[in-house]
Amino acid sequence: MRLTEFEALSFDCYGTLIDWESGILSVLRPWALAHGLSETDEELLGAYGDHESRAEWEHPTLPYPEILARSFLGLGDQFGVEVSLKDGQRLGRSVGEWPAFPDSAESLRQLAARYQLIILSNVDRASFQASNEKLGVEFSRVLTAQDIGSYKPSGRNFKALLSEAERMGIADGALLHVAQSLFHDHVPAHAIGLPSVWINRRSGRGGWGATPAPDASITPDFEFDSMESFAKAVDDAFA
Repeated sequence: MRLTEFEALSFDCYGTLIDWESGILSVLRPWALAHGLSETDEELLGAYGDHESRAEWEHPTLPYPEILARSFLGLGDQFGVEVSLKDGQRLGRSVGEWPAFPDSAESLRQLAARYQLIILSNVDRASFQASNEKLGVEFSRVLTAQDIGSYKPSGRNFKALLSEAERMGIADGALLHVAQSLFHDHVPAHAIGLPSVWINRRSGRGGWGATPAPDASITPDFEFDSMESFAKAVDDAFA
């Protein structure tokens, strides 16, 4: 398999292009300190991630800001600490403020010269629009959980992606999925035969952060520790 064989790239956004862990911690850490919690950032992220994946599974049609607020409430219940309505709303409204990774915009610009770019994201359209301003490219298609009515890792999301790729005229086998989360993206992508690139943003740190551990063994087709290294590999392959 060669990077030159593909016509289009589909991207997860949060965790891959947008630094969602920093964004989540910008709300969780002040809350934890205010209530005297001793958990580390990694412990907060891990616990929060479990609540978010559960909320997405149980409430697939809720808008993402409501998923965030519901997940925050679950985290508070777990630690026996109050999460106010204002706390939940603050996290729900924070998505558009989450920073892009420093290499995302330039790497996407480079990749757009070679491929069509598609977003497949666990988010609502309004939140993604705010994030897209930080990414600096126009995507050929944007598919959100709000559009599809379910959240990754549901296979419905990836079937919707393949259907959209077919409507775009992308040849069978010419779409490559790019993502950080093995749980949300790589396992379900491979389940329907979609090859993938792992942007291993947590390389060298260990643990899973705000993403649950994958529930099946998975080996992505390509692995890079950043979008920058992926974009460079693409340029080298075409050269």
